[in-house]
Amino acid sequence: MAPTPIGDRSLLVRYVLLTIGWLSVVLGVVGIFLPVLPTTPFLLLAAGCFARSSPRFYQWLVEHPRLGPWIRDYLDGNGIPLKGKVYAIGLMWLSIGLSCYLVPLPWARAFMLTSAVLVSLYILRQKTLQRP
Repeated sequence: MAPTPIGDRSLLVRYVLLTIGWLSVVLGVVGIFLPVLPTTPFLLLAAGCFARSSPRFYQWLVEHPRLGPWIRDYLDGNGIPLKGKVYAIGLMWLSIGLSCYLVPLPWARAFMLTSAVLVSLYILRQKTLQRP
């Protein structure tokens, strides 16, 4: 099999990022209506994917009248809403706990728990956005 040219590989990466970005937008929108699904992390992931794959979609997302404030507040350093922090940390620990229960490998459990602690610390250290 011949090696893939760099142009084809970067096009593939662009399409993968676009797919992940749009999936994240959908999950973020669903999270607005479902209290167990966090909105902010999905919209931030979408913004990150779009920033690397489509300036047009990134601009659309950041300037969107309903979705844009979730992203702009974080990017401007205003912080993350308390509800977003609680949901993100709670769901992360719930899924990590279930994964640790299902995965018998001690090294995998240690990796998951270490990751959860580090992500939790990162989220907790972020400024909490005070909504009027």
